Amino acid sequence: MVLETKEKAKKKRKKVPKELIYEMRYGSPIYYRDYDKVMSGEKTLEEVMGSSKLQALIIWVILKFLVRNLDHSKYEVLTNEAGFQWAPRTWRNLDIAIFDKKKLLKEGIDNKYAKIPPEIVIEVDTKADLRKYGDFMNYMREKTQDLLNAGVKKVIWYTTFDKKVMVAERDKRWFITDWDDTIDVLDNTKLNLKEMLEKEKR
Repeated sequence: MVLETKEKAKKKRKKVPKELIYEMRYGSPIYYRDYDKVMSGEKTLEEVMGSSKLQALIIWVILKFLVRNLDHSKYEVLTNEAGFQWAPRTWRNLDIAIFDKKKLLKEGIDNKYAKIPPEIVIEVDTKADLRKYGDFMNYMREKTQDLLNAGVKKVIWYTTFDKKVMVAERDKRWFITDWDDTIDVLDNTKLNLKEMLEKEKR
């Protein structure tokens, strides 16, 4: 009976189409939130893949800031769920990834996921299904640690449900603060999300 149950569960997992896989961690898929509702016909694929207006606005505001303030001879900024693959059957989607330009160009610009680590990753919420994690914080900690272990120097993560930002760096203490705090991105480029959003409303 136990073997039969495991076999049924295995077959059920196989039925989830690859389009509903948001990320992959060492061969274990992380699905889009509400992926089961897509499979049952309650939602479309586009509905679960889409960003909220606030999430999309934050990403846009940060992108504009980075374009204005970063040295483009040194860095490339990629967005639109940029894929980063650092191990076999392992990849993560990144909202904003700041790469060392020379390293990225040396790897080559093609239709594959980046394998060199970004210098900085900036995330806003997530589209991942969190049920196997228990809550968002467990997912955030796991993904952040994966990225740091893979060579990312700093992960900055904004959350809209509590208006907080987490900053995590390798070999340094992680901390969580508020949107109105000024965050050092890199090369003394500092970002204050609350101020930026207030300016956007004017």
